[in-house]
Amino acid sequence: MKPIRVLIADDQALWRQGLCRILEMEGDIEVVAQAADGAEAVALTKEVQPDVVLMDINMPGLNGLEATQKIKEDAPDTKILVLTIHADDEYVFKVLQAGASGYVLKDVDPANLAEAIRTVNEGHAYLRSPLLEKVLEEFGRLSQAQRESAAAL
Repeated sequence: MKPIRVLIADDQALWRQGLCRILEMEGDIEVVAQAADGAEAVALTKEVQPDVVLMDINMPGLNGLEATQKIKEDAPDTKILVLTIHADDEYVFKVLQAGASGYVLKDVDPANLAEAIRTVNEGHAYLRSPLLEKVLEEFGRLSQAQRESAAAL
């Protein structure tokens, strides 16, 4: 079985290197590149064609949201897993709309991060509670508003 090829995009070098070491302990995950900003993530995705990009949101220059959009335009089969400190539902919705396959907070334990990478690589979405609860709640509100709008017509 070939390993899942991962690109790590984060502006903190220490964080990238730590993630690299953690993921190297997983037998089925291989870190193939590291990017310090969104523009580098876009360029490296074209060059190394990873299966999954671990994407931070706050980076200098091209941020993670913009980089996610560009990567999905250029390489629609590449899965993007956002790894961030932001638990705000606003960020969750924006990156999912941009094409991310999952959203994980940086306080995740290593086993759950590896599980998230495997899950998005298999083509599934990955959200952990309470993020999932927020997304479902928002979709419920949108659905209700659409039903009310349709009934008014």
